[in-house]
Parts: sequence; C-alpha cells; structure tokens
Amino acid sequence: MDFNKVEFLLSVHRLKQLPPVELPEIAFAGRSNVGKSSLINTLIGRKSLVKVSSRPGKTQGLNYFRVGDDFFLVDLPGYGFAKVPKVMQNAWQSLISSYLESRESLKCVVVIIDVRHEPKNQDTQLIQWLNEKAIPCLPVYTKIDKLSGNEREKNANLLDAGHGIKSRNRVLFSAKTGQGRDDLIAALAGFLGS
Repeated sequence: MDFNKVEFLLSVHRLKQLPPVELPEIAFAGRSNVGKSSLINTLIGRKSLVKVSSRPGKTQGLNYFRVGDDFFLVDLPGYGFAKVPKVMQNAWQSLISSYLESRESLKCVVVIIDVRHEPKNQDTQLIQWLNEKAIPCLPVYTKIDKLSGNEREKNANLLDAGHGIKSRNRVLFSAKTGQGRDDLIAALAGFLGS
C-alpha cells in the first residue's frame, strides 16, 4: 500500500453525491471522539490530512480520501454522544446505513473501539449488524499506549468477549506511537486482495 499519494476527494451528505464506483473502498466507523481521524492520519503517515477535533460530531459527511489509483478511505461520521441535533444524527444514521448496505465497492468497515472502556452497546450492535449483512469488518482497539501491557491485554480480552470477536480478527493500535500500523496495513491489504 502506497500512501504517498493520498488526497481528500469530497464530503458526501446524500447518496446521490457518492463518487462513481471505480475503486475499492475501506470505511472507518467508530463512536464520536474514539480517535478515528488520528488513526487514519497515522495509517497514511500524515499529521493532519484528516482534521482532528476535540469536539464530538465534527465529521458530518462521508469523507472520501483517494489513495493513488488503488482505493478510497471513507471516514464516516462518529456515532454516540455527538453534540448535534437529533434530526442531524438521524440523517447521518440513514446515510451511513444506506451507504454500508448498498455500496458494492465497499471491501471492509474498520470499527474503531477505545481499548480503555468496557464493551459499548453501540459498538456491539454495529459489529452484529455488519455480520448479519455479510459486510466484512475489522475491529481496531485504539489508544493502547494509554494502558500498561497487562491492562491492555485484560481490556482487549474483555472487548473480544463482549463483542464476540476472536483476537486474531482484530488489531491493537496506537496513533501516538504507531504501534499496530503494520498489522492494520496487512489486514487491509487482505480485504483489498492486494
């Protein structure tokens, strides 16, 4: 995977704005403020291509980033406690679920989960829904640098059990140290068939 040519393409707010299906897509989903933007920036080796915000709900559309002539990264709006009107949250929900269900070029949804917290219902529901719809997903436990080795392992095991995940089917990741980046790249390459 060559991240030397990554550029922002567009922000989609309605399905009719989606770009033509020409390249495979990898989508990134997670609760608001889970570290989605930081993870994507670390993945592509850039500091600020994807805007990082301390304000939940900053991403309000499906943000498309083109990676050379190979694939798209799609940053989805965060779910959970975003401080935006309920009407807007419902519109996001409709847009996201329609996109996930209907986009034939979608190869995987990376579900980003903070390793420091117990399993959250919204994460479990998303993973179960993706499984029911036969949409491939890759759980990534972020912020592993915030815990000691023993705590990290214990919390990861609790998340595995809570979400029905096998440890070989998820990635441990730190945007701060870059740990897990190579594992994530290898996993994504598998979904892209490269």
